[in-house]
Amino acid sequence: MSELEIAGQVVELVRRLGGPDAQAEAVVTRADLALTRFANSFIHQNVAESGVEVRLRLHVGGRTAAGSGSVVTADGLRALVERTLAAARLCPPDPAWPGLAPPAPAPTAAAFDEATAYAEPDERAELVRAFVAAAGGLEAAGYCRTAHRSSAFANSAGHSASGRAAEAAMDGIARTGGSDGVARFCADRLAEVDGAALGARAAAKARAAADPVELPPGRYEVVLEPAAVADLLQNLSWFGFNGKRYAERQSFAEPGAAQFDPAVTLVDDPLGGSGLPFDVEGTPRRAVTLVEAGTTRAVAHDRRTAAEAGAASTGHALAGAATWGPMPRNLRLHAAGPTGAGATGGGPAATSGADAAGSAVPGTAGAGGGVPGAVVDGDTAGLVGRVRRGLLVSDLWYTRVLDPKSLVVTGLTRNGVWLVEDGVVTRAVRDLRFTESYPRALGPGAVLGVGSRAVRQPDRTDGVWWEAPPLRLASWNFTGGASG
Repeated sequence: MSELEIAGQVVELVRRLGGPDAQAEAVVTRADLALTRFANSFIHQNVAESGVEVRLRLHVGGRTAAGSGSVVTADGLRALVERTLAAARLCPPDPAWPGLAPPAPAPTAAAFDEATAYAEPDERAELVRAFVAAAGGLEAAGYCRTAHRSSAFANSAGHSASGRAAEAAMDGIARTGGSDGVARFCADRLAEVDGAALGARAAAKARAAADPVELPPGRYEVVLEPAAVADLLQNLSWFGFNGKRYAERQSFAEPGAAQFDPAVTLVDDPLGGSGLPFDVEGTPRRAVTLVEAGTTRAVAHDRRTAAEAGAASTGHALAGAATWGPMPRNLRLHAAGPTGAGATGGGPAATSGADAAGSAVPGTAGAGGGVPGAVVDGDTAGLVGRVRRGLLVSDLWYTRVLDPKSLVVTGLTRNGVWLVEDGVVTRAVRDLRFTESYPRALGPGAVLGVGSRAVRQPDRTDGVWWEAPPLRLASWNFTGGASG
């Protein structure tokens, strides 16, 4: 059976076993994920998995329950419906049940690339080979993955939808004896991933990060590369633009308020790449502007949080949203226009692996050269060249939220930090701990420059990505160095 036939059969089983008043929605997803991993500069694992998941949510007798299963035989589907009905009888009443999504046409999704969906292991291996070769003898590690999802939705209100999506991603590091460099890229087509460009960038950054000096904690002007900006977008999504957290007054978001610099526009764009055209409640997905030229416009909603807020669902229902809330998962930062010295304007996403890796230009942080072998691509160089004294930051990690309401986050730098003096990258810097409010760091007057080319960064979960250009920020609060 097709995914849509399976979903329809589950809904019909709920009607037969639960009675005509039972409301049900079913999502059936076939997922194929293939991963080629490498370490110590050779491939050590090639794995692929393929499976079908059936997710059911039903509302009967004023109570709501959900269940899932992977057995799509007649007996397996019947067992799923029976145990979910049994669970509903044990659940407390659900007076806030928002009802089912009515029939609505699904929008046209991004073009589906068959070559990516059904890529062979040797195609990923060739990209790994190119990455390792371009690392020029440095130890390399990482992965190349391809993913394909085909999904269908049906509910007892007569609504149905189907769609499919594919994605490719590469994430790798190159390592010297004491320093690492990283390069990542995510795309709708495997053909857009350039392993050689990524490997060369990672290696050049690793070499440039050797022999770091230690700097004291304090507030520094920073240029954040796209990998670092991705962490900002992820935390803004999870804790800020989350409709459940907004309803619980645990979010900083204030729709209608100018909470960000006018240079910042944030759009969740699931159909802009690797996205299915509907959410798990069947609501059609579309691009949603969360921040427009610095002004917060919206938060993400599913049907439950939308009903509570007196709004409409934005198509962000997720499996497990009752616990975690609806979250944007394809967040793109656009430049709304030049602002302050160093702004370079916004632009579309990078369209090739070569663009994603950037041009390896030794010492091009400004006139007079810089760190031998340092990689500052033309986009980032325009921002770095205007910094009197600050830091160039490649990547953030191990980030943890200290205060959800103001979104104060602590974490560490990694994979390369450099001191910038008079527009020139002068020295590698040892990793630093930071404690910073992400909305404050992007607040009015805080964004001094925005790069012209956004680069899509992969998430740990396929189908989730964060896309941004480099940013020049007026201040970033570093609270500890390598010594404490």
